[in-house]
Formats: sequence, structure tokens, C-alpha cells
Amino acid sequence: MEALTKSSVDTGKDSFPLNGTDYIEFYVGNAKQSAFYYQYCFGFKLVAYCGPETGTMDRASYVLQQGKVRFILTTAMQPDHAISKHVLKHGDGVKVLALWVDDAKELYNTAIERGATSIEPPKTLKDEHGEVVVASIASYGETLHTFVERKNYSGAFMPGYKAVDSPIQTKPVGLQYIDHCVGNVELGEMNTWVQFYQDVMGFKLLITFDDKDISTKYTALMSKVVSNGNGYVKFPINEPAKGLKRSQIEEYLDFYNGPGVQHIAIATNNIIETVGQLRENGVEFLFVPDNYYDEVLGRVGDIDEELEELKKLNILVDRDEEGYLLQIFTRPIQDRPTVFFEIIQRKGAKSFGKGNFKALFEAIEREQARRGTL
Repeated sequence: MEALTKSSVDTGKDSFPLNGTDYIEFYVGNAKQSAFYYQYCFGFKLVAYCGPETGTMDRASYVLQQGKVRFILTTAMQPDHAISKHVLKHGDGVKVLALWVDDAKELYNTAIERGATSIEPPKTLKDEHGEVVVASIASYGETLHTFVERKNYSGAFMPGYKAVDSPIQTKPVGLQYIDHCVGNVELGEMNTWVQFYQDVMGFKLLITFDDKDISTKYTALMSKVVSNGNGYVKFPINEPAKGLKRSQIEEYLDFYNGPGVQHIAIATNNIIETVGQLRENGVEFLFVPDNYYDEVLGRVGDIDEELEELKKLNILVDRDEEGYLLQIFTRPIQDRPTVFFEIIQRKGAKSFGKGNFKALFEAIEREQARRGTL
């Protein structure tokens, strides 16, 4: 089975060693149809399944993979199931941010000792392909972190799932790995959760953005980015800031009915090819006016890509001290204006596109105005 992040490295003094993201699980209203969407539009391959046909009677889960990105789409079979209640409250959304580790029991115990809330103590799952150890703790809202230890497993995903071949002929679009996952929390809660990641999981504060950095005429937010020791796991945490109108964070919290994962950034090695194929497949992106490109080269300097190609695809550019990045954001992937995706290509840059915040916010505000929620 292909590893889902860069190779494990010597983490030195890292007190909470993580190898990267193992999977992201979405609770959805109809996993079968959602799986078709991700296969057809985003080029994922269906690799494993569990459900009534495999002996799991209360739910169905489809495991999709592309590059080192792995999604699970899960739906319940009965209306009174906890998964059904989650979807009723939040709509389709992220339930689990699973982290690939070498010792799930040790990290779980460390997290609990440091004040984490237990969701599921360590348990070992076994089948003919070996064993996987999993354990879960709570994060913001109803989001969970599951530690996944799979060094003694060779199956398609984990015990309880069966390898499957989809009848859909998918074409990968160049998605490589999870770059970062962004969480939205209530006003006044950002520092609480930043402290949680620092105290419980040993993360470091990477960057802070205040309402002067991320604002427009009407709305604003504040954000802090935390990262684990090797930098493979990065979590920006957003909270709303006061503005003349309702910000995107407030809109998210209203429609999601609480804190949760706002967007998932996925890396590509060729954003022009990736975004071109995604657009051809029907994926919708936020619109940035042409005048954004009038001054972008003056701001970021020389780049390898043709500006007209970026303008045609609506791809944004920003630069920091170590290089530049290219990024673009989808519209929400369901009717509630909540979860969306970012496609990002880094050419040395380690930042998050600060120079694009105003253009991005204005694009989101145009969407809010269309929905009547600004």
C-alpha cells in the first residue's frame, strides 16, 4: 500500500511525532453519489469499501485515493444514527482529520495526559493483511483526530474494508498531498484551539494574521497557523473579526451550525494542468476580476508561468522570502456555503498567500451577496 505522505523522517526532539495526514473522513448524506462526484470531477480512484456487503450494517464508506490524498465518504443507513444526525446538523462535512503515526497508543496516551478529550481509546483492528491500531481525540466543534498506526498492515485501507475496483474510468488531475486544513471557530476561540495544538500535540505557532491582514471594506477575520514538528501537518485556525457586514467565517458558522473544517488545501506539481482539468470536469471556482492581473507581476516579480494562462484559469500568485506560490479556491462543494477546496502549487514559498487575501475575500463576498448572506 502506498504511503500517504512524505517518507517518515527522524523527528529528533519532536514530542508528538506525526508522519502526515492519513485520511480525511467526510460524513455525507449519500456516500455513493458523493463518491461518484469525487471520482468524476476530481479524478479520485475508488480503492476500498465497507458496508452491508462487507458485514458493516449501520453505514457505508467509500475510500478514495489520488496521489497521497485519501478521502473516506461515509453515510448512515438509519435516520437515528449519529452520522445521520451529524449530516442533518452540519450538512456534508469533515468529521475526522486522521493522522499517520508510528505508535498510536503512545500518542493517544500523551495527548490525554496533556489534557485532550478522549473519543476512542486505542484498539487494534485485524484481518488477513495484518493489523492497524487506531485511537481518537476531540478537536474543535465535532471534529476528531484519529491516530492511525499501520506499519503492520498491507491491505487496501484497514480491517473492515475490502479492496474494490470502480467501474468508473477516472483520470487523475495531479493532486499530490494535503498541504493544510483550515478550521473555523467562534469569536474568541481561536487562541483556545491554538493553545490546544501547542500544549497537547506539540505544534508550533507558524504565522499570525490579524484583521488588518485579512479584511476588505466590509468584512474581516483573524487567523493563526500551527504546524507540527516536521511541518507535514499544518492547521490554520480562523475566527471572525468585527466588520461592517457578516464575514465568511460567520456565514460558515451559521450554516454549519458550529465550528468545523472550512477548507482543505491540496498540493499539485502543475496547477495549470490540474485546474484546467478540474474546470473541464465541471468543478466551479471563485471568480477574481481581470484587473487582479494588471499589477500582480509588479508585486510578485518574475514567475515561470505565462500570466495569460493564469488569468484564463483565474489562478492567484503570491511570493514570500523563499519563493512563490500559485493557488485557487473552489466554490463550496455542496449547497450549504461551508466546505470548499484550495488547489496550491508551491515553488519555494512556505506562506499562505497573504498578498491574495483581499482578492480572495472580495471573491467570497461576491458569492455571499449572490446568496443574500453578506
